Amino acid sequence: MTKRLLAGMLGGAVTLAISSPAAAQFGGGPCDRATLQSLADKYVQAQQEGLPLRIPMGNWVVYNENGELSTMSQGVLSTELKIAWHRALLDEKQCKVFLEMIAPDGDHPHVIAVQFNGFGGNGSNFNVIDTDKDDWLFDAAYTLKYAQHEDWSEIPADKRATPEQLQAAADAYLNYFKDKSVQVPWGTPCARLEGSAYTAKGTPQDSCNVGVPENIDMAERSYVIDPTIGAVDVFLKMGPNKRADSHLFRIENGKIRFIHTVTNCGKDENCGFGSFADMLKKNPGMHPDIKG
Repeated sequence: MTKRLLAGMLGGAVTLAISSPAAAQFGGGPCDRATLQSLADKYVQAQQEGLPLRIPMGNWVVYNENGELSTMSQGVLSTELKIAWHRALLDEKQCKVFLEMIAPDGDHPHVIAVQFNGFGGNGSNFNVIDTDKDDWLFDAAYTLKYAQHEDWSEIPADKRATPEQLQAAADAYLNYFKDKSVQVPWGTPCARLEGSAYTAKGTPQDSCNVGVPENIDMAERSYVIDPTIGAVDVFLKMGPNKRADSHLFRIENGKIRFIHTVTNCGKDENCGFGSFADMLKKNPGMHPDIKG
């Protein structure tokens, strides 16, 4: 199938979705870990080949990228990327998939976060946050280095939190941006990977409680929750500029153990904070060496 034919088919699918948005919510059919894992694997394959139709889809498709309605033929999903590493969250209760993907090679590295529905074994309602060199604290090679170092293995069945407990822990952290009286279930050690900036060095004292901005709304939240690995991802609109943002949490024994963020800055380099390279010169500790 040629890319030109693919573009026409995908553009038409999104046009249909706009004309009947309720259809995009239609579900039904099986929703188990195996089905969702298969969809996750096919999405990664589609991104690597730049061929969105590798993903099983129904008649109605909505594709949003960086908070805006788009089409697969115009979005990053139609770009061939060498995905060096990825992580999937599988939410059987909501029948949703989350993917975190890192493509550090080539002239145009990417770090991508994706949420989508998987009803009936078909992908739908795709929401993508794509980040590259001008986005918040971006350096795909360092993001890969730190993400690979972490342990996100399965939680023993008798120690798993409920989806409600996982969401409450994530919401406490996000609510803290607006209200500093919120009690956040900080874990120790804890590591925060914000873009490529890392708060940990691999020591028992590592902390995520290193400060967040004041009076920031974390609005329009959408969740994918996977109790099997103690993880919850939240897509949201961040701050007054409504930045497209993903916050991913690993929670162990009720405490936050890891946080990853992916934030698209739109047209503002490094979200208006100046060059990330200049920030690193002033604070090289944002890319620490890791013990172990």
